[in-house]
Amino acid sequence: MAFLASPEQPVVLRRGAVAALFGLGALWFWEIVCIGFDVPRILLPPPSMVWARMAKDVALLWGDFRLTFFEAILTGYAVGCIAGFVFAVAVERRPFLARGLLPLGSAFSAIPIVAVAPIMIMWFGFGSMSKAAVIVLMTFFPMMVNTLAGLRSVDRMELDLMHSYGAGYWTSFFKLRLPTALPFIFNALKINSTLAMIGAIVAEFFGTPLAGMGFRISASIGRLQLDMVWATIAVAALSGSLFYGAVALTERRFTFWHHSFRK
Repeated sequence: MAFLASPEQPVVLRRGAVAALFGLGALWFWEIVCIGFDVPRILLPPPSMVWARMAKDVALLWGDFRLTFFEAILTGYAVGCIAGFVFAVAVERRPFLARGLLPLGSAFSAIPIVAVAPIMIMWFGFGSMSKAAVIVLMTFFPMMVNTLAGLRSVDRMELDLMHSYGAGYWTSFFKLRLPTALPFIFNALKINSTLAMIGAIVAEFFGTPLAGMGFRISASIGRLQLDMVWATIAVAALSGSLFYGAVALTERRFTFWHHSFRK
């Protein structure tokens, strides 16, 4: 407690220690509830049992993670975010496109993933491309809406100042509009980092090769291997958190000037 209360310690270290203590406390409470109340392992295995399964099947879990994350999530995340950004720039440049693209984008975003996934598998097969296509549909609209909001948040006086300097559209875009929109863009990137993980795992429930985190959860549930289910969930949660953290650190690097990062 003295360490956490000391202002001499770095803020990042103190915040990390608090988060770690809360996480360990939650795991400890989970463990004592499962053991103390003799909860059936078929309903909820204790963390120690989940950890033992993770240590035993490291290679299997790594193979599932590699297939889901590197081949499906990163591809769909990149394509969906880039496409959303490009469409947002086009809509901001040509306002009449907003009357056609925004309703279509909102309609696609409202389609349940459980309805889209089987169609994508029929179109693109059982490989990683079908999961990437689902992720593209999930990440496209948040990126387009947030980027468009950021581009439109530029103050009119700033635009008039750029115009008085004789700056064209693209000069104003790279020197004024894009920097102003960066907090909005990174907000969409952080949202999409979690949506991509959810989309890939759910899409694997409907069809996949004999590997992948979604497949492992579905197959383990059928075999009543709840420790493997929770081990896969733990890997997904950890990888999603690290992915989100990497995007947040990148945001801090590029938007250090924003008032939210000032002391």
